Amino acid sequence: MTRWSLVAALVLGAAHPAVAQQPAVPNPSIPGFERPPVTATLSSAEALGLAHQNSPTYRQALNDRGPAKWGVRSAYASFLPSFNVSGGMGYTGSGSSTFGGSTFNQTSPALSSNYNYGFSWQLDGQVISQPAVANSNAQATDADITATEIGLVADVTIQYLNGLEAQAQVIVAEQQLLRAREFLQLSQARYSVGQATLVDVRQAEVELAQAEVGLLRAHQSASDAKLQLFRLMGTTPPAPVPQIALVDSFPLDSPTVMLNDLQTMAAEQNPVLQAFRARENAAKWSVRSARSAYLPSLSARAGWSGFTQEFTNENLLLQRAYDGGVGSSANCTFQNDIILRLTDTLPYPGGGLVANCNTASGLLSDGSALDTAVARGIRDRNSVFPFKFEKQPFQASLTISLPIFTGFSRQVRLSQAAAQRDDAEESRRGRELQVRTDVESRYLGLRTSWRAIGVQVKSKLAATERLRLAQDRYRLGSGTALELTDAQNAVTRAEGEYNTAVFAYHRAFASLEAAVGRRLR
Repeated sequence: MTRWSLVAALVLGAAHPAVAQQPAVPNPSIPGFERPPVTATLSSAEALGLAHQNSPTYRQALNDRGPAKWGVRSAYASFLPSFNVSGGMGYTGSGSSTFGGSTFNQTSPALSSNYNYGFSWQLDGQVISQPAVANSNAQATDADITATEIGLVADVTIQYLNGLEAQAQVIVAEQQLLRAREFLQLSQARYSVGQATLVDVRQAEVELAQAEVGLLRAHQSASDAKLQLFRLMGTTPPAPVPQIALVDSFPLDSPTVMLNDLQTMAAEQNPVLQAFRARENAAKWSVRSARSAYLPSLSARAGWSGFTQEFTNENLLLQRAYDGGVGSSANCTFQNDIILRLTDTLPYPGGGLVANCNTASGLLSDGSALDTAVARGIRDRNSVFPFKFEKQPFQASLTISLPIFTGFSRQVRLSQAAAQRDDAEESRRGRELQVRTDVESRYLGLRTSWRAIGVQVKSKLAATERLRLAQDRYRLGSGTALELTDAQNAVTRAEGEYNTAVFAYHRAFASLEAAVGRRLR
């Protein structure tokens, strides 16, 4: 920690003025290269808020939460009976059909309808273990969503830092352009009084052209970084990207996190690791479910049903009833004749005769047709489609089943479940190693980035002092244009590399937070 404290003192003592330049600064007067007016600003908190609302990747992850919750509800609902209601209608044409060697004739087309409603219930080992499996899968889904959110925060934060770095590099390019113009003016002034050669002027013009191109490229890089930021946020820029300013600055403090603490936090809170553990638990319950196939299962069923059948040709029914009535009337007449013949030897009190066989057989008195009431009754009994159901007896059953031999299907299922459990365990263990490696690697990267800032501070101070000396020597005539050009380029490189080191440190912090699975500052 002593070495880190020395680096912190160096960086905080010399770097804070440059860090304060991360947000937009007033535009220096550079004719032909004025910045576009700022019409919109974006803070890192606003960027993260918009990303949570609009990021396609994050919204896709959120969509998985609904099915996972319904999976849990369905698992608990499997303990309840299932209720089913069905109904239907049918039509059967006239004709004959053969079944089992017997021929059945359908003399009239018929309409039919039916209904059936009942419940079924089953209890076995799979039903009992399903809620635990569903809960574990739901926990894994929640962890996946959290992991996606952590990744989204890291991606947006890193891209926001890229945008800030690009803005800072624009400032560096503007300062280089200002220095190049001052060099050109100075070389022209010295050339006009004979203290410099035309080579110095041409050298200054080349440096100015390169600085102008560098500024154009810096603006392009800043625009590209902002466009990528809005893409990650899942939205479009509210204004032309050159007119959007990223206004946040990030604290440049010495890292105080400890590796052991980070490893502990990652082991407990990393959402991807939590998802692997939840899926491992679900795989263990799947093994228990597979083993339960060796145990008995209990099922129950009950139901009510009914049907209707209506012949569409009522005349056939009436004709059939009439023919039956005629036959019955003939038999009645035959019985009357026998009674009349036997009355001499066999006394029949009351005579035993039917007064009118046609009427007794459901016909009119003259036997020409069915009695009106009988015909109406036939029509009423036939007119049942579709809702005058003939109810069937209530049915219920209770079954206990114990499979004895299932063709080794239970063994196959148990072996597959055990293999999936072992795979899940190894995947979880591999992920733990990966998380541990990522945390330590990014922690070391964070320390390296922090130390690199200290080195770049020294380099920047040295380059600035070198430029001052080169400018003074050139004004006094003891220095050369090449010496001044090299000093200017060295300052530009030092300032750019300092910005790169600063934002590399912030990106390293964001990457470390993603590996741990939580915010650290």
